[in-house]
Amino acid sequence: MTNKRMDGWVSWQAYGSTALFIALATVFFKTFGSFLGLVNIALLYLVPVLFSAVRWGRGPSFFAAAAGVLSFDFLFVPPLFSLSVADLRYLISFLVFLSVAALTASLASKLRDQFHQAQQREASTAALYELSRKITAISDIDVLLHHIVQHVSDTLNTRVAIILPNALGVQQVEAYSKDGFEWAKDESHLSIAAWVYEHQALAGRGTAALRESSQLHVPLHTARQMHGVLAVDARDYSLPQMPELLRTIEALADLAAVAISRVKLANEAKVAQLTAESEKLRTALLDSLSHELRTPLAAIIGSVTGLLEGEAVFSPEDRRELLLTIREGSTRMNRLVGNLLGMVRIESGMLRLNKMWCGIEDIVGVALAQLGDALQSRKVSIRFAPELPSVPVDDVLIEQVLINVLSNSIKYSPEGSEIVIEADYDREMLHLSIGDKGIGMAPGEFQRVFEKFYRGQLTKHIPGTGLGLAICKSIVEAHGGQITASKNEPQGTVFRISLPLQFAEKDGDGYDTYRGENINH
Repeated sequence: MTNKRMDGWVSWQAYGSTALFIALATVFFKTFGSFLGLVNIALLYLVPVLFSAVRWGRGPSFFAAAAGVLSFDFLFVPPLFSLSVADLRYLISFLVFLSVAALTASLASKLRDQFHQAQQREASTAALYELSRKITAISDIDVLLHHIVQHVSDTLNTRVAIILPNALGVQQVEAYSKDGFEWAKDESHLSIAAWVYEHQALAGRGTAALRESSQLHVPLHTARQMHGVLAVDARDYSLPQMPELLRTIEALADLAAVAISRVKLANEAKVAQLTAESEKLRTALLDSLSHELRTPLAAIIGSVTGLLEGEAVFSPEDRRELLLTIREGSTRMNRLVGNLLGMVRIESGMLRLNKMWCGIEDIVGVALAQLGDALQSRKVSIRFAPELPSVPVDDVLIEQVLINVLSNSIKYSPEGSEIVIEADYDREMLHLSIGDKGIGMAPGEFQRVFEKFYRGQLTKHIPGTGLGLAICKSIVEAHGGQITASKNEPQGTVFRISLPLQFAEKDGDGYDTYRGENINH
């Protein structure tokens, strides 16, 4: 049922109820007329007038006044059952009655209008508060637009859509309320929205532009910029209702525009922050690479130049030493490139695990063999618990973890110092620790060393990219384990790696891994 039909029904109901009220009052007055007296009856006829003014407004109250005078004249004033008056003084009484009734009806009707206006302002304020509460924490523009159109639609009980310009400046519908798809896709919305967007003015029903239209288009703008247009289906609202409706819609539109502006500014700030961080990382990477590559390249170039230009000068032992230097520098550069490629795989989500049952002793042995001469006379002590179980891992990736951790221990510990590798297990995890006697870390850095490009305060003078431990953390966590760093007493750092002893169920990335029984290696 439309608002116009509802208004007609309420109007007829008001006049019918008023007539019934007058009729019942007349029956009562006729029954007890001898007891009440004519003066009191005339005054009591003001009660329906006052009630109608408060309940339904001026029209029914004036109708009640006229019906009351006629009933009083016809049934109570001599001659009875006639509209003529024997005593002309009753005409003065009728005029006074009508004047008092009109004044009472006007005051009561004005009070009623003020009450309804206060109710509408309260409803508008409540709608604004509810919309503000809903959209305060939203940071996604699509979710925000959906909440706005649905809330405005529920508040006004009509169809609503939001129209925004795309990247080319063409208006298009971005969000619409439930059951409003066909209505929102009407091409007329886009043409009117383009005009509203350009002129930043209201258009449609109850406004200066296109006032005969059944739709209403309100600009969504702030002091900073124009964001879009709010379209409202206003066909069910009569023109007398439009001023209050416009005030409510404009308030909601202003709040929506501020919310859209906030999300856009937040997204712009996020993009700027990501751009700044990307530039910072790029600078750090280039700086680290320039330092990290210069040393092995200089060693390789120097050794190769010596071999080429001094072939007759160097003894076989000297040539072997130069070749070992070349191999060490090449291995170091290969490890750096491997770390960079590994970080790219991790960051792009391309890391895939190929798990199989492996013995941790074999993985440690392969890692130590690959490091070879890089150990540089350091003493490596291996202390494994007896009958260590096999562990389901990607052996190539865990070897890379161990090589990175051992390289870190070698780089930051003096020659001839001891590196201790220990392994133990409990019911669920295998625990592997690598401790050195190096320079250690400052307090508070044991968590940050696993961040990309982070370099400790005590080790900044030593070349490095700060990628190795970050890659270790990503690989170990991809296996469902964890890696931590702590102080090694009395000096140095110890890294602890914990790996699950059972295959995990199929994980969130879709890896085909299955739970299986563990076996002893």
